[in-house]
Amino acid sequence: MAMLLGKKVGMTQVYDEQGKICSVTVIQAGPCVVTQVKTQETDGYSAVQLGYKDVKPSRQKKPAIGHAKKANTTPKSFIREYRLASDDQVDVSLGDEIKIESFKEVATVDVIGTSKGKGFAGGMKRHGFGGFPASHGCERKHRAPGSISSFASDAGHGGNLKKGKRMAGHMGSARVTTKNHKILSIDEENNLLVVKGAIAGPAGGYVIVKTAKTK
Repeated sequence: MAMLLGKKVGMTQVYDEQGKICSVTVIQAGPCVVTQVKTQETDGYSAVQLGYKDVKPSRQKKPAIGHAKKANTTPKSFIREYRLASDDQVDVSLGDEIKIESFKEVATVDVIGTSKGKGFAGGMKRHGFGGFPASHGCERKHRAPGSISSFASDAGHGGNLKKGKRMAGHMGSARVTTKNHKILSIDEENNLLVVKGAIAGPAGGYVIVKTAKTK
């Protein structure tokens, strides 16, 4: 499985093979450095840890400097790992640099990002409720979520609402995985990956790009 860390550059449009306009997302994927290789013997499981984008010297911490020094690199601002079934699947070494070339033979990818934070949102915005009628007889209740109804009492478990009740609350700023994005082009010189469709997060947000699981 190929995996790279990167950031979302933004969205644009390209023409596909049929001459139709296609919305695409441009991702700067890598280069990433292998900052740690975990094995069953040392950590109890098999995994490869990757680091992306150097940290400013003024923001480097001593533990991070020491950890990165083992891989003969500098501390990174975005570090993630991917687990493997066994040590036999580890095909990289500490300090190796993984570039966008690893996606040359890959047709589709899954992309993990953090969605844009919307703050505290009401029921209509957060869940798409229809609201109350805007005609006669409805006074200052147009965007109310409606009755809590039987969800008000979680019988046998206290007087709280039942878990999962759709109400106002924190919206966005969550981990979102979008699947099966077709790779349209790869720019090895600039480490750019052009994939079909939209991915979660703002321009400049960190993302994880993996080989698609279901295709």
